Amino acid sequence: MNNFAYVRPNDIDSALNLIRTRPKARFLAGGTNLLDLWKMGVEQPQTVIDISRLGLRDIAPRPDGTGLRIGALARNSDVAEHSLVLSQYPVLSRALMSGASPQLRNAATVGGNLMQRTRCPYFYDPAFPACNKRKPGSGCGALNGYNRTHAILGQSDLCIATNPSDMCVALAVLDAQIRVIGPDGERIIPIGEFHRLPGDHPELDTTLQPNELITAVDLPPMADTKHAVYLKVRDRSLYAFALVSVAAALTIENGSITGARIAVGGVAPKPWREPEAEALIQGASPDRSTFERAADRLLQGAHAYRYNQYKLTLARKSVIRALSAAAASA
Repeated sequence: MNNFAYVRPNDIDSALNLIRTRPKARFLAGGTNLLDLWKMGVEQPQTVIDISRLGLRDIAPRPDGTGLRIGALARNSDVAEHSLVLSQYPVLSRALMSGASPQLRNAATVGGNLMQRTRCPYFYDPAFPACNKRKPGSGCGALNGYNRTHAILGQSDLCIATNPSDMCVALAVLDAQIRVIGPDGERIIPIGEFHRLPGDHPELDTTLQPNELITAVDLPPMADTKHAVYLKVRDRSLYAFALVSVAAALTIENGSITGARIAVGGVAPKPWREPEAEALIQGASPDRSTFERAADRLLQGAHAYRYNQYKLTLARKSVIRALSAAAASA
């Protein structure tokens, strides 16, 4: 690890001033991702800005009395076990509980989870010279390499890495809004616009600006909590990233689907939603044939590589299974 300066601001304005004026500075919250990348040599910050004293840990109804506001420094374990999350947003609790290990959930924060970087081995290990995300213009080692865990949707020829987060898949299906603050004040980024597809700039993971700080996540009220599930398919039952994950939330009235939200993880550089797939099953019966149509539309245009062909089938079956479970749940 390189030599670095360590500072711990006591307020948001000081933290923003430090990130603006210090070269190669990084915010540190739980550190569960940054420290790994640092030890591997992927990240080499010259200044570490410890934001643990900024507060931002509250989990409470939004000021207008609707929905929920989760502070960016709230721990994943605290969010997963909070009574309001369990009662109003159980799909978020289930997603968080399926991620990492209890020890990591006790350290990881909501803001850090939003910002965590891909686990693609070609990115994570500088011994692999080709990674456009780590070193723009160097190539994508996974493209013709061992790409078993890589993307089948939203990728480009410059990067086929996936987003590793379970939490973000649930936030996508909940239509979360990310509150951030920077030199120009506060702004709100819808979760669907927070993470970027690689395109020609795979080194940019999110639309957050370098001098901005995440302060909170807002969740709108959830109309129906009964028919919501989180499904995660992985190589082992604990401490493994998703090969495919699905967050599904349905509203069912008088035997028909009146609302549908579907987000898929493990298949793209960001949580994947397809509004046309959700609209396709509006008014339909909650049965297998309906869910098959939704899965086919959601995965339309998917493209696999040498070692991840299985994801085409696995993703389709996972979507169908998650929707079936959501329809049957109460």
